[in-house]
Amino acid sequence: MDKNQQAIQLMKEQKYEEAASLFNEMIEANPQDPIGYINFGNLLLHVNDAERAERFYERAIELDHNAATAYYGLGNMHYEKQNYKKAQENLLKAIEIGLEEADAYYLLGMSFFHQEKYRLALPYLMRAAELKPDDTDYLFQYGLSLAQSEHINDAKPLFQQVLEQDDNHSDAHYNLGVIALYEEDLSTALDHFNQALEIQPEHMLAANAKKQIMEVWNNTDM
Repeated sequence: MDKNQQAIQLMKEQKYEEAASLFNEMIEANPQDPIGYINFGNLLLHVNDAERAERFYERAIELDHNAATAYYGLGNMHYEKQNYKKAQENLLKAIEIGLEEADAYYLLGMSFFHQEKYRLALPYLMRAAELKPDDTDYLFQYGLSLAQSEHINDAKPLFQQVLEQDDNHSDAHYNLGVIALYEEDLSTALDHFNQALEIQPEHMLAANAKKQIMEVWNNTDM
């Protein structure tokens, strides 16, 4: 196991000072190699030192303009800071260079999503879900972007797939309830809202939707 692998393993074991020491040795031994700077940046970001992490990522890019993982690190950093425009720019650059990682596509899609650019988010969230089909977060957010883009019929099977993988996903139940309302199927909608509330009693959106259905039914009975 080389020093880089040792340091990454130490990070996984939360031995951050030891990992930092090894990354520092790598940089001192090979100051023109961007890998050491990128990994040190990852470590700094992991311990919430974004300001220093940014400097290490930028140094890596100075050494190698095609250092895709450095752009990914910057994108991840800006995403965590909710600076979605900057996150978008760096993540897009990482993917353009050739980074084919589900996390990169997901964060890029979510950067567009948080800017309410749902249609722009779609291809990246779709690719993330293709690369990690068992990740319910990726499937759910792809479905949500489809729904926000008014592709209701395409969103529905994705929410159903989320529930096949995790039957305690309250937001998937809620969104299927909303789709059932759109389809004018109040009984199915109510069932999904009830299941969402059973899983998450404080789910206010499901509670409000259920209340509206009950008011409609009560008024109809009158």
